[in-house]
Order: sequence, then C-alpha cells, then structure tokens
Amino acid sequence: MKYAVLVGDGMGDHAIPELGGRTVLEAARTPHMDALAREGLLGLARTIPDRNEPGSDVANMAIMGYDPAVYHTGRGPLEAASMGISLEPDELAFRLNLVTLGFDGDRVVMRDHSAGHITSDEARVLIRHLAGALPLSGRQRLHPGVSYRHLLVWPGLPDGLPTIPPHDYRDREVTDYLDGRRPGLAPVIDLVRASWPILRDHPVNQARRAAGRSEANSIWPWGQGRPPAMPTYRERWGLSGAVVSAVDLIKGLGVYAGLEPLDVPGATGLLDTDYEAKVSAALGALETGDYVLVHVEAPDEAGHQGDWESKLLAVERFDERIVGPMRAGMEKFGDFRLLILCDHFTPVSVKTHTREAVPFILYPSVHPSGRSYTEAEAEQAGLFLDQGHTLVDLLLGGQA
Repeated sequence: MKYAVLVGDGMGDHAIPELGGRTVLEAARTPHMDALAREGLLGLARTIPDRNEPGSDVANMAIMGYDPAVYHTGRGPLEAASMGISLEPDELAFRLNLVTLGFDGDRVVMRDHSAGHITSDEARVLIRHLAGALPLSGRQRLHPGVSYRHLLVWPGLPDGLPTIPPHDYRDREVTDYLDGRRPGLAPVIDLVRASWPILRDHPVNQARRAAGRSEANSIWPWGQGRPPAMPTYRERWGLSGAVVSAVDLIKGLGVYAGLEPLDVPGATGLLDTDYEAKVSAALGALETGDYVLVHVEAPDEAGHQGDWESKLLAVERFDERIVGPMRAGMEKFGDFRLLILCDHFTPVSVKTHTREAVPFILYPSVHPSGRSYTEAEAEQAGLFLDQGHTLVDLLLGGQA
C-alpha cells in the first residue's frame, strides 16, 4: 500500500463578499478534489487542539499523526531540524522573520510579516550582516533560511516567553508588544530594536525602497522551543517515506518523523512554485517508500495578504497541478490511499490563521460522500474527528 497526503496550506476560508458570499473553495474550479470527495470519504477534522495556537506547526504535526498536546514544543526547533542545526539542552530556537514595520510617531504597525516576500538571496545578505552587527553574545547565533524565514538560537532563556506571530498582526499596531514589559521578553525586544538602525540604511533595503518594494526593516523572533521527542514513522507504523515542501517547518517535522525532507528545485512556497517538480519528487519517493506528504504554501500566503484573487488561483493550481497529477500517478502503484485537506483556515478577511475544523477527503472509500469539497459540504457530510491526529488512523487503517 502507498499513502499520500496532499496539504493545501490555509485553503479554508470564510464567506467573501467579492465572491457573492461564497468561500474560496466554493468559488474555485476544483474538479479533481470534487471528484475525489464525491467518490471518497468527506468530513471535518479539528487539527488545532484548544491549548494550542492555530499555527501550521501544530496543524501539520496533527495531520502527520502526532498529538500536538503531547509533542509540540514550538516552531523554531522544527525549522532548526530542517536546516541541520542541532540544539543543546539549554538552547531555544526561535523562528526569525524579516518583517516590514510602519512607524508613525510613537506608534508601530506590522505592515508585512514577510517583508514583501523578500528573496532568499536578499535575505541571506541581511541575515549575515545582522549576525556581525547585532549585539549577540556567547552562543547566540543567526542562521539564514528561505525568503523571510530564518532562525535565531539563544541559550539560557526560559520556556514560555510570550512572543507573538507576526502574521497574526498584519496591519495592526504592535506598539504595546514592543514596550518590552511582557514577562521575560525584554532581551528579545531589545534585540528587535537593535536591528532597526542596522537594517534601515542597508543597500538591500535602499534598493527595495527605490524599486517601490517593502523593506525588511526589522527582525521578529517568535515560535521558540526546544527539540521535541517524537517517535518515527518506522517506529510507530513500520513505514518509510518523505515530505515535499518549500517550507522549513514541514521539512523539520519530516526530520523528526524519520521521513526524508526532499529538496525540490523551484519550490518557492508561492504561486510560482514548481508544482510539477513537487509531484515528480513525491511519486519518485513512493517508488521506494510507503508514504509521502506534499505541502503547498501558496493559499496560506495569499490569505495572509488578504488577497482573495491570488488565493482562488492558488487553490485552483493546487487542484489542477498537484491533486490531479498525484491521483493519476498513484494508479501505477495499485493499492494506494490519498488524504487531501488544508491544515487550518487562513481567511482573507482576517489575514491570519483561525481554528475551525478543516475539510478532508480520504480516497478511496467504501462510504462515498457524493458531495463536493467545500467547508459546508464537509460539515453536512456528518463525519467529525475531534482529534486531528487520528486522521492517520483512517489513512492507514484500511477501507473507511
């Protein structure tokens, strides 16, 4: 048996006035997902436990079969694992965004959590410059990642620091957060503020301003944690496999799960990602392995931008260029199972993640739903999994 999980990050949404009160999934042309939903099992799964924030780290951990209430320690260590960075017991790994802040007198607003989706080449120059110019001490260190996503390792800090995800505050004021009065957070805020004069006049930002693009004028550490202790897929289910994603977070989850994080040239995490290369890599991994997870970030990024048109296009490309070819390509393996879903909602109206239960398709099934793949149709199908990490039991457990 071969297993494939296809994740359209953040596809779930709320009703959008410009779409006549429909959601993106209701308005998008998704013939492949609709066909699989009609012929397969359709339902809802809660991928975000009550105790956890609605992040991709939590949701994708659940999708892969790990209870976040047991295994989740933070986003940073997952991204560190993807980058091949080992952590000492006293070290916290922070996800470090390059962001665009807006300054209006004493007010500070989070303008863009991605610094205008800064390129990896530009970001690498900035991170390396910051590593030499920031007041880092001892074993504190910065590691360049992909686009706006980077890593800060900081020894000696306590657990439980009240950092906030920058994508939760897009176009919102963050002045109070930056006053440094949250418990234990002063050293982190001091480092953020120290980055401002370093980044302000850097040639990369000068060039971006001249071109009318958002500048990366601040760092933003968040999502910190220590390494989780997760059993591998081979230890739990006797399976081998791989993950395909442009995002370090997903690759890091793969590392901890004992799955190979495949490096796919052209995988960007945006609308221009190389969908065909992802499919080719995934099907190639199944030649020798049992399981593959294919993750597409583009719908989530469009949701964070509040751009329903780009999100609609991202969902349609996911259906046409990931779901359809993966369904066709798996026929050669004979027995196979497909799980198709979003990890969480990223509604364009709020520009951040929300915690609604997500619609999922399991194909094939002896209980075909006869319904299309939308949020409302999945709710009406009447199947609800309160614990999203049990989806893996449906996937691996035979005909559902």
